[in-house]
Amino acid sequence: MPPGGAGQPSAATGAGPYRPAGGASLGAPAGASSAAPAVGANPGAPVMGSGPAAGGGPAGSPAGAAWQARPSGPPAYASAPPSGFSGASVHASAAPPSASSAPPFGVPAPAPAGFAPPASVPPAGGGTPAAPISGATTPGYPEKAPRRLAWPGVVALTLVAVLIAVAVLQALQINQLSDRLAEADRRNADAQSSDDGRLRALEDQTAQLAAQAGKVFNPEAVATAVLPSVFRVKAGNFLGTAFAVGKPATGGGANLFTNFHVVESVWKAGGREVQLERQSDKFTATIVEVDEENDLAHLRTSEKISGLVVADKPVKSGQQIIVVGSPLGLSDSVTTGVVSAFRNDPDGAGTVIQFDAPINPGNSGGPVINGEKKVVGIATAKARDAEGIGLAVPIGIACDSISIC
Repeated sequence: MPPGGAGQPSAATGAGPYRPAGGASLGAPAGASSAAPAVGANPGAPVMGSGPAAGGGPAGSPAGAAWQARPSGPPAYASAPPSGFSGASVHASAAPPSASSAPPFGVPAPAPAGFAPPASVPPAGGGTPAAPISGATTPGYPEKAPRRLAWPGVVALTLVAVLIAVAVLQALQINQLSDRLAEADRRNADAQSSDDGRLRALEDQTAQLAAQAGKVFNPEAVATAVLPSVFRVKAGNFLGTAFAVGKPATGGGANLFTNFHVVESVWKAGGREVQLERQSDKFTATIVEVDEENDLAHLRTSEKISGLVVADKPVKSGQQIIVVGSPLGLSDSVTTGVVSAFRNDPDGAGTVIQFDAPINPGNSGGPVINGEKKVVGIATAKARDAEGIGLAVPIGIACDSISIC
């Protein structure tokens, strides 16, 4: 609706027909003059569109009728006139149209200053709407500026993006750390398993070395273990050697072996007591029984003495041995040698062990020990007019004859 209000007559109310932009009259009465000015010929009146259609009603019709006949669509100022433009002032100053002020037929009236017609209002009789005017704006409707985010929103989005990036990075680092820990655990388990294997191998080697060391002949170690159980025997005017063997005697004390020929004088004289001496220790022992054929005698004392262990297998030729005794009354004497052979006793007593360890009078009745610190025989004699030929009664024969082993 043009400014000025509905129902008010237009400033140009002539009888001229309403003509579209093409020049043909629309609904004009016969004989109407063609010199009537077009709607909007007044420079102050607004014109709808600048294309082929003028957009107004027929001349002489009220302005309201002209606007009712316009095509559908919002007018350029449907609710309010453009800024700085007053319809009332335009109509107040508009003079009635005249032939001299009307534009040529078919030429649209110029638009007032500061007013641009809508870009897409179709012509009154239909057809293609006029092309929009480049750079034109609708009065009262300024162009909307692009919507921009305020700085708090930008900061918030930035913080969210940073937090997401940090979370992703930490997740990757945690995953990598977990993989490293798993790999370290696996390596530790493998290393521990390998160490356990090496430790078991070392233990086995140690056991083997210990077994081999036990087989290695060590006279010092053997003598240290044996000497506390070996004593010098004084029987009348004779000196010899005796040693404790086996388990403690019944009722306490210890059982000892010696040669019969060492205690023979006392035994045949009816005596039964002999003296045992070692360093400063002296105590009495009793002759329990004798075996004259194998040259053996069993002594017993009430003193607590550790008994030596006897070998469970016969000694072999070439094995190393030591002989402990009191040659010529010299206590705690130790000599070493090897088993030379097994011989028959010249006196017919049975088999005897021949060895090359030096012995002398006073060694009779002393133990012959192998490298395992076990008794293998009882030294009993040596060859006359010869060195390195000693004889011993096998311990197996002694234990079979007198059951104290």
